[in-house]
Amino acid sequence: MPPPARPRPASDAPPRELVPLERAEALRLLGRAPFGRIVFTVSALPAIRPVNHLLVDDVIVIRTHDGAALTTVAQGGDDAGVVVAYEADAIDPSTRLGWSVVVTGFARPVTDPSLLARYRGLLSPWVNASMDHTVAIRPDLVTGYRIAAVGTAAAS
Repeated sequence: MPPPARPRPASDAPPRELVPLERAEALRLLGRAPFGRIVFTVSALPAIRPVNHLLVDDVIVIRTHDGAALTTVAQGGDDAGVVVAYEADAIDPSTRLGWSVVVTGFARPVTDPSLLARYRGLLSPWVNASMDHTVAIRPDLVTGYRIAAVGTAAAS
Protein backbone atom coordinates (compact mmCIF):
# COMPACT_ATOMS: atom_id res chain seq x y z
CA MET A 1 0.00 0.00 0.00
CA PRO A 2 1.57 3.33 -1.03
CA PRO A 3 1.98 6.05 1.59
CA PRO A 4 -0.79 8.66 1.70
CA ALA A 5 -0.40 11.61 -0.64
CA ARG A 6 1.19 14.56 1.08
CA PRO A 7 -0.14 18.06 0.50
CA ARG A 8 2.19 20.11 -1.61
CA PRO A 9 4.54 22.44 0.22
CA ALA A 10 3.19 25.88 1.05
CA SER A 11 5.72 27.46 -1.32
CA ASP A 12 4.04 25.62 -4.25
CA ALA A 13 0.51 26.66 -3.29
CA PRO A 14 -1.17 29.61 -4.97
CA PRO A 15 -1.74 32.56 -2.65
CA ARG A 16 -4.80 32.45 -0.37
CA GLU A 17 -6.79 35.06 1.45
CA LEU A 18 -9.16 34.99 4.42
CA VAL A 19 -12.53 36.42 3.48
CA PRO A 20 -14.87 37.26 6.39
CA LEU A 21 -18.33 35.69 6.23
CA GLU A 22 -21.56 37.39 7.14
CA ARG A 23 -23.35 35.86 10.15
CA ALA A 24 -26.13 34.28 8.05
CA GLU A 25 -23.64 32.65 5.65
CA ALA A 26 -21.47 31.41 8.53
CA LEU A 27 -24.49 29.79 10.23
CA ARG A 28 -25.64 28.30 6.91
CA LEU A 29 -22.24 26.65 6.42
CA LEU A 30 -22.14 25.45 10.03
CA GLY A 31 -25.60 23.93 9.56
CA ARG A 32 -24.32 21.91 6.59
CA ALA A 33 -21.31 20.54 8.48
CA PRO A 34 -21.80 17.00 9.79
CA PHE A 35 -19.77 17.58 12.96
CA GLY A 36 -17.78 20.14 14.89
CA ARG A 37 -15.85 20.66 18.08
CA ILE A 38 -17.21 22.10 21.30
CA VAL A 39 -14.93 23.95 23.71
CA PHE A 40 -15.93 24.35 27.35
CA THR A 41 -14.22 24.69 30.72
CA VAL A 42 -13.57 21.82 33.14
CA SER A 43 -11.73 22.62 36.38
CA ALA A 44 -10.68 26.01 34.96
CA LEU A 45 -9.06 24.38 31.90
CA PRO A 46 -10.30 24.19 28.30
CA ALA A 47 -11.82 20.90 27.16
CA ILE A 48 -12.58 20.10 23.52
CA ARG A 49 -14.84 17.32 22.25
CA PRO A 50 -15.78 16.33 18.69
CA VAL A 51 -19.56 16.04 18.33
CA ASN A 52 -22.18 15.87 15.65
CA HIS A 53 -24.75 18.62 15.80
CA LEU A 54 -27.93 20.06 14.39
CA LEU A 55 -28.60 23.71 13.63
CA VAL A 56 -32.28 24.48 14.06
CA ASP A 57 -33.80 27.94 14.41
CA ASP A 58 -30.24 29.36 14.68
CA VAL A 59 -29.55 27.19 17.75
CA ILE A 60 -26.82 24.53 17.79
CA VAL A 61 -28.12 21.29 19.30
CA ILE A 62 -25.92 18.51 20.68
CA ARG A 63 -26.97 15.24 22.29
CA THR A 64 -24.89 14.02 25.23
CA HIS A 65 -24.86 11.14 27.67
CA ASP A 66 -25.19 10.94 31.40
CA GLY A 67 -21.80 11.58 32.99
CA ALA A 68 -20.37 13.43 29.99
CA ALA A 69 -18.29 16.43 31.00
CA LEU A 70 -20.39 18.72 28.79
CA THR A 71 -23.61 17.44 30.36
CA THR A 72 -22.26 18.10 33.85
CA VAL A 73 -20.97 21.57 32.95
CA ALA A 74 -24.22 22.61 31.22
CA GLN A 75 -26.37 21.35 34.10
CA GLY A 76 -24.21 23.24 36.60
CA GLY A 77 -24.62 26.60 34.88
CA ASP A 78 -26.96 29.36 35.93
CA ASP A 79 -30.13 30.32 34.06
CA ALA A 80 -28.11 31.97 31.28
CA GLY A 81 -26.07 28.80 30.76
CA VAL A 82 -22.32 28.30 30.51
CA VAL A 83 -20.04 29.98 27.99
CA VAL A 84 -18.82 27.65 25.25
CA ALA A 85 -17.28 27.91 21.81
CA TYR A 86 -18.27 25.74 18.87
CA GLU A 87 -16.19 25.33 15.73
CA ALA A 88 -16.84 23.59 12.44
CA ASP A 89 -14.98 23.75 9.16
CA ALA A 90 -14.47 22.21 5.77
CA ILE A 91 -10.97 22.69 4.42
CA ASP A 92 -9.55 20.63 1.56
CA PRO A 93 -6.00 19.55 2.49
CA SER A 94 -4.91 19.42 -1.15
CA THR A 95 -6.23 22.75 -2.39
CA ARG A 96 -6.15 24.40 1.06
CA LEU A 97 -9.45 26.07 0.27
CA GLY A 98 -12.59 26.00 2.39
CA TRP A 99 -14.17 27.71 5.34
CA SER A 100 -14.13 27.83 9.14
CA VAL A 101 -16.81 29.08 11.56
CA VAL A 102 -16.51 29.68 15.30
CA VAL A 103 -19.54 30.41 17.47
CA THR A 104 -19.33 31.65 21.05
CA GLY A 105 -22.44 31.56 23.18
CA PHE A 106 -24.23 30.08 26.13
CA ALA A 107 -24.99 26.36 26.41
CA ARG A 108 -27.96 25.18 28.41
CA PRO A 109 -29.58 21.81 28.93
CA VAL A 110 -32.82 21.36 27.00
CA THR A 111 -35.58 20.41 29.42
CA ASP A 112 -38.76 21.19 27.49
CA PRO A 113 -40.31 17.77 26.63
CA SER A 114 -41.56 18.87 23.19
CA LEU A 115 -38.15 20.31 22.21
CA LEU A 116 -36.40 17.20 23.50
CA ALA A 117 -38.65 14.99 21.39
CA ARG A 118 -38.15 17.21 18.34
CA TYR A 119 -34.34 17.29 18.65
CA ARG A 120 -34.09 13.54 19.35
CA GLY A 121 -36.09 12.88 16.21
CA LEU A 122 -33.83 15.10 14.11
CA LEU A 123 -30.37 14.32 15.52
CA SER A 124 -28.96 10.80 15.72
CA PRO A 125 -25.72 10.40 17.69
CA TRP A 126 -22.72 9.02 15.85
CA VAL A 127 -21.50 6.98 18.81
CA ASN A 128 -23.07 3.86 20.20
CA ALA A 129 -24.14 5.21 23.57
CA SER A 130 -27.35 6.23 25.24
CA MET A 131 -27.55 9.95 24.53
CA ASP A 132 -30.31 10.93 26.94
CA HIS A 133 -29.35 14.59 27.38
CA THR A 134 -29.55 17.47 24.96
CA VAL A 135 -27.63 20.75 25.09
CA ALA A 136 -28.55 23.85 23.10
CA ILE A 137 -26.09 26.62 22.27
CA ARG A 138 -27.41 30.10 21.56
CA PRO A 139 -24.88 31.74 19.21
CA ASP A 140 -24.03 35.21 20.48
CA LEU A 141 -20.79 35.79 18.58
CA VAL A 142 -20.44 34.21 15.13
CA THR A 143 -17.14 34.51 13.27
CA GLY A 144 -16.48 32.85 9.96
CA TYR A 145 -13.91 32.96 7.20
CA ARG A 146 -13.64 31.50 3.75
CA ILE A 147 -10.13 30.53 2.66
CA ALA A 148 -10.13 31.49 -0.99
CA ALA A 149 -7.60 31.75 -3.79
CA VAL A 150 -6.56 35.38 -4.18
CA GLY A 151 -8.92 37.17 -6.53
CA THR A 152 -11.74 34.60 -6.37
CA ALA A 153 -13.43 35.64 -3.13
CA ALA A 154 -16.13 37.69 -4.85
CA ALA A 155 -17.04 34.75 -7.09
CA SER A 156 -17.42 32.19 -4.26
